[in-house]
Amino acid sequence: MHAIEIRRTGGPEVQTYGEKPDPEPGEGQILVELAAAGVNFIDLYRREGRYPLPLPAVPGEEGSGVVLATGPGVSRFAPGDRVAWTTVLGSYASRVVVPEDKAIAVPDTIDLRTAGGVLVQGMTAHYLVNDSYPARAGDTVLVHAAAGGVGLLLTQLLKRRGVRVIGTVSTAEKEKLAREHGADEIIRSTGTGDLAAEVRLLTGGEGVHAVYDGIGAATFDASLDALRTRGTLVLFGGASGAVPPVDVMRLLWGGSLTLTRPYLEHFRATTEEFEWRAGEVFAGIADGTLRVTIGGTYPLAEAHRAHADLAARRTTGKLLLVP
Repeated sequence: MHAIEIRRTGGPEVQTYGEKPDPEPGEGQILVELAAAGVNFIDLYRREGRYPLPLPAVPGEEGSGVVLATGPGVSRFAPGDRVAWTTVLGSYASRVVVPEDKAIAVPDTIDLRTAGGVLVQGMTAHYLVNDSYPARAGDTVLVHAAAGGVGLLLTQLLKRRGVRVIGTVSTAEKEKLAREHGADEIIRSTGTGDLAAEVRLLTGGEGVHAVYDGIGAATFDASLDALRTRGTLVLFGGASGAVPPVDVMRLLWGGSLTLTRPYLEHFRATTEEFEWRAGEVFAGIADGTLRVTIGGTYPLAEAHRAHADLAARRTTGKLLLVP
């Protein structure tokens, strides 16, 4: 098989493409022929060394494909089944060993490549809207990176609930895309304006009920300042870097604010919860109420280019690696 391997942490160039022995599924595992691997910010964090990564390692944690073989004890899948998975390190490979409990069946109505790139961002958007801050009709919220993979899906889920969405984007192209997916107002995140002040202009001086922030260090202060009294900041990522330690008294002086830092794995803790969230994402795609934007498809050998493009914010929607 072919795979990407990392032997030291660093920039996109530390990812090398080559041949490795075909793996064998063990107890409770399935062997899958890759259709597509999703590229996510956590892959960049691991490559850079921000998140632990035992070296040498094959990166990637999300993908889809067809089951080739099953190990002892597997009961939910058989060879030939179409599956997708999340949080399985080693997904940047043409053949991937996947624990049975990390995989889910892909309906025939869903294209395998789409399935390989929607679970992480789709289920993230799902728990953000349903759990981290359960948005209600009439709320006004701020979505950072509204033209990104999570941002586009999150905006659609919010609009289905009757929520007013203010999005941040960096270019005219991204503004157009965010508006096409339902964003009501757009603020250009050029780094030169007062984001919180612009939000308050759009909300009659009150601020928003919630901010969904996957950017992190570069937006954290403005996100807090954009909240109304008793507002909620959902910090679900750190694309611009980790947020430094926070004085909790800022939450008091900001108006009895709530700050939460969720992680997908904690919101798919059981097979039942995984199937519920993924099932609702797949159902939305199948009935046309949830549009998935594939912003770029790269050969597996060019994982370094996909990482560089994602880090430089040159992309929209979801990026995929294909064998």
